[in-house]
Formats: sequence, structure tokens, C-alpha cells
Amino acid sequence: MAGTLTLSTKTSPFPWAAAAIATYTEKAELSFDESASGVTLDFEGSKITDEAEIVRTLAKAGGLSDESTKTQTYFELAKTLPKVTAVPAILTSLDSLDDYLAFRTFLVGHDITAADFIVWGALKASVKLIGLLKNNKHVHLSRWYSYIEALDSTQLAQTSFIEAKASKARSNKTAASFALGLQNAKEGEVVTRFPPEPSGYLHIGHAKAAMLNQYFAKMYKGKLIIRFDDTNPTKERTEFEETILEDLSLLDVHGDILTHTSDYFDKLYELALQLIKEGKAYADDTEQAQMRDERFKGIASKHRDDGVEDNLKHFAEMKTGSEEGVRWCVRAKMSVDNPNKALRDPVIYRCNLLHHHRTGDKWKVYPTYDFACPVVDSIEGVTHALRTNEYRDRNPQYYWMIEALGLRPVHIWDFSRLNFIYTLLSKRKLHWFVDSGLVRGWDDPRFPTVRGIRRRGLTVEALRQFMLAQGPSQAIVSLEWDTLWTLNKKIIDPIAPRFWAIEKEGIVPVKVNGGPTTPEVKTLPKHKKNPDVGEKKTVFASQLLIEQEDALSFEDQEEVTLMDWGNAIVRKKNLDDSGKVISIEVDLHLEGDFRKTKKKITWLAAPTPEHPLIDATLLDYDYLITKKKLEENDELKDFVTPETEFREEVYADANIVDLKKGDIIQFERKGYYIFDGKSQDGKPEFIHIPDGRAASIASKAGSTADTPTPARQARAEAKKLESIW
Repeated sequence: MAGTLTLSTKTSPFPWAAAAIATYTEKAELSFDESASGVTLDFEGSKITDEAEIVRTLAKAGGLSDESTKTQTYFELAKTLPKVTAVPAILTSLDSLDDYLAFRTFLVGHDITAADFIVWGALKASVKLIGLLKNNKHVHLSRWYSYIEALDSTQLAQTSFIEAKASKARSNKTAASFALGLQNAKEGEVVTRFPPEPSGYLHIGHAKAAMLNQYFAKMYKGKLIIRFDDTNPTKERTEFEETILEDLSLLDVHGDILTHTSDYFDKLYELALQLIKEGKAYADDTEQAQMRDERFKGIASKHRDDGVEDNLKHFAEMKTGSEEGVRWCVRAKMSVDNPNKALRDPVIYRCNLLHHHRTGDKWKVYPTYDFACPVVDSIEGVTHALRTNEYRDRNPQYYWMIEALGLRPVHIWDFSRLNFIYTLLSKRKLHWFVDSGLVRGWDDPRFPTVRGIRRRGLTVEALRQFMLAQGPSQAIVSLEWDTLWTLNKKIIDPIAPRFWAIEKEGIVPVKVNGGPTTPEVKTLPKHKKNPDVGEKKTVFASQLLIEQEDALSFEDQEEVTLMDWGNAIVRKKNLDDSGKVISIEVDLHLEGDFRKTKKKITWLAAPTPEHPLIDATLLDYDYLITKKKLEENDELKDFVTPETEFREEVYADANIVDLKKGDIIQFERKGYYIFDGKSQDGKPEFIHIPDGRAASIASKAGSTADTPTPARQARAEAKKLESIW
């Protein structure tokens, strides 16, 4: 190794090109130092701090250098592309690259060069660029990008970044070997598994596990097993298997193999018999409460030293599901008083007389998760079992099962469980909300289920980036939602079409002097910075509608801007006895300068039979609980937020009739919304998508009747940042 590349995960944009070419050429090791101010290459006695120069140096050292004049052009493109803010200009560059790569594998010549790394790094470092690339309109560019992204060396650079960010390591040197990430991992041999219990819907915590399992399986060109852990007939149903597979599909997680723990019930039963015969397990009929007390105090069960024949007899009775059999369970003979209580003779088999959704009434005894999981992992060829670190105390138990049965060993890889403020991930507590009728179902947008957060407008891409950024972090903390929603905004903003909606309550008619005598329809872009989003029809008329809030803010003779039209001067404002604005008259002043007005106003032409407006509902939500983190002794019902759904009736422009359920849009000056379909009365409903700013994610439970509605609070902050897009 000739050099060292020192980086900080805090550097923005992160120097992906330098990191990727360092691991590809193996000419520099990655050294993460959070105190570093930028990127530095120590190479053959020289220090280089410019990323472009670092890429050139490592390319030359690794034999990737070329003399093409095109290379410099690509280096210039990589320098300027992230700084371009106008979407049309960005798309022009992406279109050009896509056209160029239509008949080429690489940017210069027939092999990968510095040009490929520097341009890939520029794209990788920009969420906005990646968001536009995800539109699937640049097939050849996407193919080229995915190829470089999938290189073993590039995956190593990304995993190194995730590891360093999670541990905030100082001088955490990462050798350019592919062993980093998963212990003893070999390309083409890694097998991971995601083992959900079919007893409910997947939530955001499961999403992290599923995405990490798929990430490492792909990283090492291995396999991902989706295994349903169906060992408890009391909770499990076929319908949950179907919904879990649908949820995984929503997350773009697809297993290579689909299995069930119940596929191995015969084998698991044989192995339990083996443990009993070898004196490594015993039958016990101690009452549950007493057993719990004895385990806590380190007291041996009265049956711990029963003979093998007695234990086999009781296990056989359990298998029949007889009245005598159901009194017994089977416990692993590990330890009586180990400081790690998970090792104090855990139960590995118990009776259950209920009908199993796959095996019917064949079995009356079922293995516990602690027994079945390590056994099936080993049998199915799993190489790396990814588990949240809440299982860490049970890891020795996992290894004991495999060793006691003489099975192939499996590596455990720990990561922290995902927790969010004001958020419940307990299936039991989520069930309570459903059963109590406080939500409409498991796909309710207030729920942290995969269906709920997708219905709220969270994109898979934002979720994936967030999960990978968390990576192997061991910290158990309650995360804020702001980072996730901010990421989401960066992805949806460049492609969300813009529409207008006016709140019905207190709506104000406006007479426009100088406006068209009859309504006129003009074609305007749905997104001023991205013409690819399409066009919309906007009606211009001399009779408009605006919101009461805007009308109240107008001063006499004030010049304001009617967005997408031009300036107007307020000539008359009529109020009722309560001070409410009932009508306004303005003079159109199109020669006015919009840059000099303080107020940019959305408006809609008053409806006519030829140009109707659409009745629609905007929905906003609060957290279901009023406390950031419930403690173990907290009673759930004491912390339920009194009101969590807020409805605002609006008129929307007629362009929304073409939307499909799930489409994401922006109602300008209101925020981002996802079209949730039509209500029973046929009215379109839109769910507000938080954008990461304080007003959009703050708990609204403390608001009173005298304060603005949550939707208006969020909008008030948005209006501080008014702009004419």
C-alpha cells in the first residue's frame, strides 16, 4: 500500500471519487478522521488536498491513466455539475451523458479510467442528481452508474464510510480488502436472511433489517433468504405472510429464496430428541411464574437432573397434546446461575394445540425462536445472521445451540434497533390502536408500518439512504424524524409537479381590473425548474379567489404579485363587522417588478361551468402519543394524543383530475402532498408530507383552540420562504 487517503464523514459533498478509486487501485488505504477538514492523500512523500488531483494521481499509480483530451472535459463536468441548480441545465448534462453511453461501456476508451470515477463521484455526492437519475429516463447512464456502484471496491468504500460514520472513528484505517463489513465474508458465498414472524405488518424497524440484509447479500454477490418464522400458531396467519411480502416489495426488497421455519419442524423435533438423549435438555412442568422466579434467582428446577427416559416420556406426551403433556415444556440444560440470564436453561419446546396455518393439526409441540433460529440458519446455509443488538445477551445462547448439536457455525452481526421519538414499534401497542379504532388500519399514515410511511409519502430511496447511513451503528437512541423527511424532500422536490389549492373557509373573491373579459387558458410548466415534469392548463380571469389569510395581510395600495401572472395593486378591501375580508378589488399592473413585492400570492380563477374547480381535502397528522419515549411503566392510554387528524377543505385547480393514487405533488405555498385517492363521497384527498423543517414534524398536541391549526402553522413557516418557482 503506497499511500493513505484521510477523510472525514462530515465532509460535504463527500469525496466519493477519491474514496472509490483508492479502493479500486489499492494504492491508498482509507483513514477516517472526523477532525479532518477535507480530503488528503499522503502519497510518495507528497500531500495532495484537491480531489481531482487525488483521482489523477491514484489513476496514474494504478495504471488507469490516459492521454485523451476528453478526460479533462469530464473532470470539468464533474466540477461544475453539482453546482448547477436549474433542473433543465442538469437534465441537459444527464441527457448528453446518456446519449454518449448508449454505445459505450465507459466514458473514455474500452476500460474504466479516472474519468469514470470523477463523474460517478459527482453524481453520487448529490441527492438531487441521484433523484433525477431515478426517473428511469436515462437508461444508459443509469446502467453505467450502477456498474461502478456495484464494483466490489466501490461497495467497500461505501461500507467503510458507513462504518466510520456510525462509530465516529478517529484514524480508523481500512485496508483495501473485501473483508470489511461482515466478518469472514467471501464474495459469492455470503447468505443472509430476513426472518419476520407472520403475526403483523412490517414497520420501519423491520425495514432497516430487511434493507441491510439485502444490501450485504448484493454487496458480496450472495443470496438473501426470506424466511417466515412461523413457530407460534397463536399469533400467525397466512394473510400476514401475504402482506409482509407486499411490504417487502414496496421496499424494493426481493429475496432469492422463500422458506418457512415450519419446513423444518420434523428436523427440529429430531434435534430436540438428540439434545434430550445427550443430557443437554430436559422436560419441566414448573409453573411459569415459579420458573421465571427461579431463573431470576439462579435456582435449579426440580426436574433438572431427571433421567433421559423420563424426559423422553414427557416429551412424547407433549407431542400428543394430552392434558398431561400440555403441562410440560423442554428446556436446554445450559446453566442455572450464569450472570447472563439468557443462558439460564431457556425453554426450547412448548405445547400449542391451535391449528397451524401451514401444517394444520400435525403438531402439538413447537420450537421456540431461540432454538429454531440458530438451527435453521445453520441448515439453510446462512453465513451471517444480522440481528439487532437487543439480542446481544442471547448471542451466546445462539452459539450454544449450534455447538451442542454439532451444526455448521454462523456469524452474528449486530446493529442497533431503530427507534424514533413519539413512535411506537411494539406490535402489541400498535394492535391496541387498531382495535381501539383510533386509526383506520395497519396502513394508516400515522402508523410507522411500511404501508403507513409509504402512504404518508416517504420514498423507498430516502428510506434506503437513511438506513444505509445508520449502518452498523450500535448506539441505542430515539432518532428525530427530521433527517429522514429532509432526505425525502431532496428526492421528491425536483420531480413533484406544482399545483394550487385555496382554503375554502373565509375564501375571498377578487375583482381584477384590467383582467381578461372572458377567461383565458394558458399552458404553463408543472415545474418551472424541470420541464420534463410536463405541462398544465391555468385559467386567467377577472374574477379570482384567494385565501382569507392572504387578504388580511394586504395593505391599501400595496403592490403584490399574483404568481404565474404578474403584479397587481390593491385598490379596495371590504371588511365585515368582525374584521373579516369579504371582497377585494385590484388593478392589474403587469409592468411591475415582482422582485420588489413582499407578497407572492397563489390564486384560482373563480369557477365557471366551462372551467370548474375541484373540491378536495388536505389531511395533516400528529403523532399518536404525546411523549417522546414511553417508559416501561407508562400506561399507553394515558399518553394518547387527543386529536391526530386535521382536515382542510380546499378548492384545487382542475389539473389534479389526472393524478393517480400515490402521486406526489406540491401545492405551492402549502407543502408537499401525496394523492391518497378519493373519499366515499368522491372527493380527492391529499396527505401532507413532512419536509423535515421544525413546523412539519413538531408535535401538535399542545395546541389550543386559540392557536392556528397545525396545517396553518406549517404553512405559515413555508410562507416565510415564499418564492416564485
